[in-house]
Amino acid sequence: MAENPPPLDAASLLNVDLSLLPPLVNGDGTQVILVQVNPGETFTIRREDGQLQCIAGPAQVPMVSPNGSVPPIYVPPGYVSQVIEENGVRRVLVLPQQPEFHPGSHPPIHPHPYMPTFLHPPVLPHHQMYSTGPGDVATQYVPQHHPPHSYADQESHSTHGRSNYIHRDERTSKAYDRLQKKLKDRQANGSKEKVSSPSSSPHKGHFVSLTHEQNDQGILETRIGTEKSKQDEKREGTPEKDAKMSDEDANKKMLEALLSSVSKPMVSDIQARTVVLTWAPPATVNDAAASEPLSEPCSYEVAISSGGKDEKFKVTYVGKDESITLRDLKPATDYKARVQAVCNLIKGNPSELESFRTLCSEPDTPMTPRLINRTKHSLSLQWKATCDNGSKVTNYILEWDEGKGSNEFSQCYLGSQKQFKVTKLSPAVGYRFKLAAKNDLGMSGFSEEVAFYTSGSVPPTPTGPQLIKAGVTWLSLHWSKPSGTLSDEGICYILEMEDETSGYGFKPKYNGEDLAYTIKNLRRSSTYKFRVIAYNSEGKSNPSEVTEFTTHPDKPGLPSKPSVKGKIHAHNFKVIWDPPKDNGGSVITKYVVEMSEGINGNKWDVVYSGSAREYVCDHLNPGSTYQLHVYCISKGGQSLVSETLQVQTPAIPPGPCQPPRLVGKARARELQLRWAGQPPVIGGSQVTSYKLEMSASDLNDTKEVYQGPNIECTVSNLLPGRMYNFRLRAANKAGYGPFSEKCEICTAAGCPDQCNAPQVVCKTATCVHVSWTVPGDNGADVTEYRLEWGVVEGIMQICYCGPGLNYEVKGLLPATTYFCRVQALNIAGAGPFSDVVLCMTPASVPAAVGFLQVMDENLLDMPLECPSTCLAIHWEEPCDHGSEITSYSIDFGEKQPIIIDRSTSYVIRNLQPDTTYRLRVQAINSIGPGPFSHTIKTKTKPLPPEPPRIECVAFSHQTLKLKWGEGTAKALASDAIQYVLQMEDKNGRYSTLYRGPCHTYKVQRLNESTCYRFKIQACNEAGEGPYSEVYTFMTTISPPSPLKAPRLEQLKENVCDLIWEPLPAMKGDPIVYSVQAMVGKDSEFKQIYKGPETTFQVSNLQLNCEYRFRVCAIRQCQGTQGFHDLVGPYSATVTLYSQRNETPTSSSKNTTEITNTAQTLSDEQCAALILALFAVVSVLIAFIVQYFVIE
Repeated sequence: MAENPPPLDAASLLNVDLSLLPPLVNGDGTQVILVQVNPGETFTIRREDGQLQCIAGPAQVPMVSPNGSVPPIYVPPGYVSQVIEENGVRRVLVLPQQPEFHPGSHPPIHPHPYMPTFLHPPVLPHHQMYSTGPGDVATQYVPQHHPPHSYADQESHSTHGRSNYIHRDERTSKAYDRLQKKLKDRQANGSKEKVSSPSSSPHKGHFVSLTHEQNDQGILETRIGTEKSKQDEKREGTPEKDAKMSDEDANKKMLEALLSSVSKPMVSDIQARTVVLTWAPPATVNDAAASEPLSEPCSYEVAISSGGKDEKFKVTYVGKDESITLRDLKPATDYKARVQAVCNLIKGNPSELESFRTLCSEPDTPMTPRLINRTKHSLSLQWKATCDNGSKVTNYILEWDEGKGSNEFSQCYLGSQKQFKVTKLSPAVGYRFKLAAKNDLGMSGFSEEVAFYTSGSVPPTPTGPQLIKAGVTWLSLHWSKPSGTLSDEGICYILEMEDETSGYGFKPKYNGEDLAYTIKNLRRSSTYKFRVIAYNSEGKSNPSEVTEFTTHPDKPGLPSKPSVKGKIHAHNFKVIWDPPKDNGGSVITKYVVEMSEGINGNKWDVVYSGSAREYVCDHLNPGSTYQLHVYCISKGGQSLVSETLQVQTPAIPPGPCQPPRLVGKARARELQLRWAGQPPVIGGSQVTSYKLEMSASDLNDTKEVYQGPNIECTVSNLLPGRMYNFRLRAANKAGYGPFSEKCEICTAAGCPDQCNAPQVVCKTATCVHVSWTVPGDNGADVTEYRLEWGVVEGIMQICYCGPGLNYEVKGLLPATTYFCRVQALNIAGAGPFSDVVLCMTPASVPAAVGFLQVMDENLLDMPLECPSTCLAIHWEEPCDHGSEITSYSIDFGEKQPIIIDRSTSYVIRNLQPDTTYRLRVQAINSIGPGPFSHTIKTKTKPLPPEPPRIECVAFSHQTLKLKWGEGTAKALASDAIQYVLQMEDKNGRYSTLYRGPCHTYKVQRLNESTCYRFKIQACNEAGEGPYSEVYTFMTTISPPSPLKAPRLEQLKENVCDLIWEPLPAMKGDPIVYSVQAMVGKDSEFKQIYKGPETTFQVSNLQLNCEYRFRVCAIRQCQGTQGFHDLVGPYSATVTLYSQRNETPTSSSKNTTEITNTAQTLSDEQCAALILALFAVVSVLIAFIVQYFVIE
């Protein structure tokens, strides 16, 4: 193929980088060049043995070059190579000879040192191979840059790229047709052609293959090596080698074309955040003849893109499935999806794009609100808009804890605004808030809770600090919170200290919220003054009273190291010491001498305590080592101990030893003796050797049987039943001590022989009978037998010890394997154990259930149908005793127990509400029922309460007062039963008016003559009860408003006119007026006029009489039975004094006006009195509501 390279566009560049980083020169003059392999690339080397080795990037491959120069590059005919060097990197550019050839729309590119290494995908080679001669190095990997994905371009390339390529070079097209025909013939015959390996050459070269994923437009092969003649090239390029490489390239092209036929993905089950993608495999996978290149199963890569300018795709799935569910998508977002098939590290072209859009959903959880302003009685909050996920946010829901500090939140705002001002708050109190958003599809979750505080006042003066504990260089103080402050008000404190020796006055030592602090780095035995200042966000308080405290004195320094005065004797010596250099500020009151025996100093005993500075240590042991140290005590405390003095007393020979004793029981022909390790008096030196002498009781000759450092020995070759005498003495470095007293020991008879294996017979599942025979006694009668029993062969315990030849083992477990063995004993000792016998007990009924409990509703996977009539129980499976458990029996007090399967949990239904039950469980197997478990006592919950009846106890044209149930109007929030009152709105939906324990509620701000529908629900600890039936109540008709006092105009002595202001019609109902008059003071008012006019003329007035007039409005309402009058309140009265006209008319008018003026003043006084009474009543009502209802 070297003779027929594919044509290159003028814009295509083969860029070969040789990075000498830096050149490594060996001792023989050769140079190592590092070949860089970029990420995502493969570097293939053909070794001398013919094997191919692939190295995946990123990596650096060291290659050896004998001279360090760039190897010459053999390029195809029609192309030239040019070497350029930039920043220490040499690059080889392969360019066409004819710059006039510009296919397509690419401009001509001329070699330039700063030319970029970008290669367009349609003209880049699919596989590049480099061959070097011996001792040369392959050039560095040619970087191939990929542009951003453009699927329209890829489809056009995959469809038309091959035809364009064939038109460019006729020789390449003919070679490709021959390869395709040869491949089809080989598949039809079912045999594969074998390509002979290339002939050996005196110059063995390395083949380097650099592979990258590109489109299938051709293969460019460039050979790099030493200078060779044309005859060498013809000799190395054989037809068999070219045919083999052509077959491999053709197989890869067919596999790429097959993988590129994967179908477009299909979209189904589109949700807000998930979608299902399904696709079909490549079209020819099921064709055996066409899918021969698929040597491995086909896998798929699914990539999605959410649009944008770059339209970048992200791989979300890699696997062999043909249907997947994409998760974690964004709601209301447009996506594009594609599928790409992969087989044997070869990828096909991506499929067509499939577009889809996810559904809308509820908004995202909003951010926490922030505080923008605060006062003593209000908090202004603001928040940012949250993501609506495709549906506009309709409302924001702001909830708060009302300053109670509990986890119960209530709604304080519902609307579309992004800020809200909470008013009517308490000063210096913390309030917690959380926010949620709502759209047409639902409500988001609440944000994190955030706490804000209202403003307060400056804290009062705190009390002075108190002393907790004092030290040498520190004082621990505490203070209390100022009186009259709230418990949750944020108050900080400043602790100030004054050191009179410094002369700087009070300086702050602490600033924080704690009520205690420890001041450190003080001087010993010094007095300091302290005071506390409290402050908050409003300011600082006055300083507290000044208190004084003093630090303690320090402990004294350590005394000098004690020394020995005079000679050291075996039982005593004298020590002296000097006082410490620093007494810690107080007088030394006492010295204490401690002494420890031995060099470890683990235990120290006080041997002296006093004011003297010398002491005689007596009653000591010879040859012992003693350690002494001294410490002193003053008012400031105890000092450290001094340096340790080590003294050793001289040694003396040891005293007599304890007589030897027999270890264990005496044997027939040997005795094991042991004695105390040290004699009572060792003489101050360790015993180094022991000597043991023996003599027979009937002989006086003694014999040494042992000499050495051990404390025990075995005397052998003795006669059974004989008496022997033994005595012992010890030696140390001072010599041997005296002998001990004699010890007489007699040898014993022999032990019994091994017993035969015992016989085991199972009587019941828990009882076994074991028997055995008498073994040989070896000269002494067998006194007892020991029977060992256990479930593990190596771990058995004695279950019987006695003279009998049989034993019954009771209290065993059914269906269990046991092991046993027997041992015989006599006065000589115990014989060996018999062989181990295996025994297995038969099966039995199950054991009792050990654990039984009633499960809480919160721990159940599914909630109970009715907690008042159901109980969920759970127990642990007991031991089945060799027979599998088949069922369980549940006894809960009924006549017939419940039988269930092997399940260890059950829900008991159809129980009585608010009833106590006793439960127990029994396991059953094929043998029979086992014992019952322990009894547990439990109680069902009561039924939810029934709704009460609603009554309207008071009504008006604007209010309705409702009452329900039996109880007082006032109740506590902790009552067992809570009530929920709901009213129907204009849209026919019921909204909650009241929720609480009270039995009355007043509905206000209603319309006149309107029907309202109500229903109620009762709740308790058992749950929410049903809603009541709907109750309908109607408001009354509104009466007319009161009129002002009428005006009087006297026309004559016995005639006057009454004039009043008219009222407008009320909802279409006409208004008429009624005028009443009263003559004198003790008479009654009588109606003198009724009609729609606003004036009336009164005539026939009597002279020298007092007349009083008043007027009211009457609303004529139309009902089912016609019109009926609704009388409003009367106006204020107006008085007229009729007198004879003795003066001109003008004076009469003046008299009337004066009388009216005096009467008007009295009316104003009455109005002021009524207003004052109304204000007092309003204050009382507000106080009652605040005290009894809100609190």
